[in-house]
Amino acid sequence: MFDLARSGATTELTANLDAGLPPNLTNDKGDTLLILAAYHAHPDTVAALLAHGADPARVNDRGQTALAAAVFRQSHEAVGALLAAGADPHDGNPSAAATAAFFQLPEMTALLEARHGE
Repeated sequence: MFDLARSGATTELTANLDAGLPPNLTNDKGDTLLILAAYHAHPDTVAALLAHGADPARVNDRGQTALAAAVFRQSHEAVGALLAAGADPHDGNPSAAATAAFFQLPEMTALLEARHGE
């Protein structure tokens, strides 16, 4: 299932979710399917996971969130979907906001601020 999230196999992953796969399934590093989909820049998979109840606030064992991963990969669509689902740019360590600042990603900073009302 984790490889499906990494590769963006949205249709196959969605079929498994429809069959009862927990949307917040985590691996041995605490990475959720959502974090992996966001990190590997698959916005359609991110959206499908969110639609199936994946928690955008979950953090992995390093304190990273799906939103920070999407910001790092500069995936506008995934960032938008995560923010719309309630992800907080200040959650996690480093947070999505800190990630955008550290890697000097002004477009991501602007997107976070515009969508989060800062």
